[in-house]
Amino acid sequence: MELINSLLAPGNVNLASTLVLYSFVIALGVFLGKMKIGGVSLGVTFVLFVGIVMGHLGYVVDEMVLKFIREFGLILFIFSIGLQVGPGFFSSFKKGGVRLNALAVLAIMLNVIIVLAIYFIEGGNTSISALVGVMSGAVTNTPGLAAAQQTVTSAEAANTMAMGYAAAYPLGVVGIILAMFIIKWVFRIRVEDEIKQLEKEREESTLKPYITSFEVTNKLVDGDTLLDLHEVIQCNFVVSRLMNKSGEIIIPKSTTEIHVGDKLYIVMSRTDTHRFKVVLGPEIQMDWDALKPQGASPVVSRRILITKSEYNGVALGSLRLHNGYRLNATRVNRAGVDLLASPELRLQMGDRMTVVGDLQDIERLASRMGNSMKRLNEPNIITIFVGIMLGIVLGSINVGFGMKLGLAGGPLVVAILLSRFGYKLKLVTYTSSSASLLMRELGICLFLASVGIAAGKGFAATVFNPTGMWWVIWGFIITLIPLLIVGCIARGVHKINFLTIMGLFSGGCTDPPALAYANNSTGNDQPAVAYSTVYPLTMFLRVVVAQVLVLCFS
Repeated sequence: MELINSLLAPGNVNLASTLVLYSFVIALGVFLGKMKIGGVSLGVTFVLFVGIVMGHLGYVVDEMVLKFIREFGLILFIFSIGLQVGPGFFSSFKKGGVRLNALAVLAIMLNVIIVLAIYFIEGGNTSISALVGVMSGAVTNTPGLAAAQQTVTSAEAANTMAMGYAAAYPLGVVGIILAMFIIKWVFRIRVEDEIKQLEKEREESTLKPYITSFEVTNKLVDGDTLLDLHEVIQCNFVVSRLMNKSGEIIIPKSTTEIHVGDKLYIVMSRTDTHRFKVVLGPEIQMDWDALKPQGASPVVSRRILITKSEYNGVALGSLRLHNGYRLNATRVNRAGVDLLASPELRLQMGDRMTVVGDLQDIERLASRMGNSMKRLNEPNIITIFVGIMLGIVLGSINVGFGMKLGLAGGPLVVAILLSRFGYKLKLVTYTSSSASLLMRELGICLFLASVGIAAGKGFAATVFNPTGMWWVIWGFIITLIPLLIVGCIARGVHKINFLTIMGLFSGGCTDPPALAYANNSTGNDQPAVAYSTVYPLTMFLRVVVAQVLVLCFS
């Protein structure tokens, strides 16, 4: 009986009872978070609510232990997010990504304007700490809450933020999905038509490598080398294979001559097709894999997995594949996206490079590049902890006006930079999806459990009163109004596909439950594409904005 009381009775702060409490809160919270209501689940965020209940029932944790677990969980969560979104952070500003990110930034600005309007209308009666917590909950942004809590100096203000977050979060998820329904109704959108339009656009996409064959009929290029052809047709392309008039299939190099009657197998952009028709000749249909070339060495195509760290950040052209291995690289698949194998493309750990040539030559190259899935499953612990150390140092630096990036912003910035430029420091930032997910989920569960337990003591008295009800209402307004304005601009002005708008809403609010709803309701991955486009910048700005509001108005 004494053992049970020491472990399970409220008020105990010994190490064993603390571990039991955290284990129970996280396990029950994750279990309840998997339950779906109307096709939507709250996920690990339910850990926060279980923690609040346990804190309300009198369960406590030693203040220093709770602070350590909360901050360490936050760092793990934020750093893993940075590694995940970093490679796409800079590329997200290209082409259509600029427009989507601009709309996401507009939504953030509208959130801030509404928060400040409430603050001044209330005459300062409601603390900025409470409103920042409400805003973070309204846009379901846990890192923003964490960053703001790092900025305040009192435990009371931090707990107030957590209660505001918890009060606004449930209707925040509902508001995001409701905004999708309203935009769909206002503009009379049919999801089936949107999917058909997307499929048509993807077929005509200039980003995806297009593979086709041409027959050389133009006598003006007879005898020209492929290097000459690159100077005439000024675009990126790779001639994967060449069949001459005698039926011999070869792996061409830059000095290979082309002649009338040759057939070329080319990887390029679809929009450049007309150039090749004008310069070479007609586009033809050929099944190169079914051909049986003359000679003893058939030409095959294989994918090689880049798993040796010394090739992280190496330019593809520097490998000299043709001279050293008599191979041609045609495509590089990175995170499920095919990229044209241009000489200036820098390889990354985990890339899958498609090469064409003799099987024995391919096997030699594969041995050199690693090609070991087992190697990718090994976590790069050095990079993780070096990054965390640098992130903490950066977060501790005063960047001006008394503002610090803190334990949230510092590791996030460092992780984004390392994932993009880490190869220059000989740091391998590749992390398998399962390892990244484990680190992220463990970190957020520890953080949410700590926040919930700390805030639980005064939660009921604070939230279940007129003030708390106003927090819920304000949170719903902060969620819905900006999304409706941005959605009307996106659809009415820019004619953006509705599936992209769904991803924009989810990513702009960094809300996985809303994204899960969008993916499940459409059966298409376009919402996830848009989500990943705006997520990096949105995550960064929401962390910074939460701190700025606290510093400027507290």
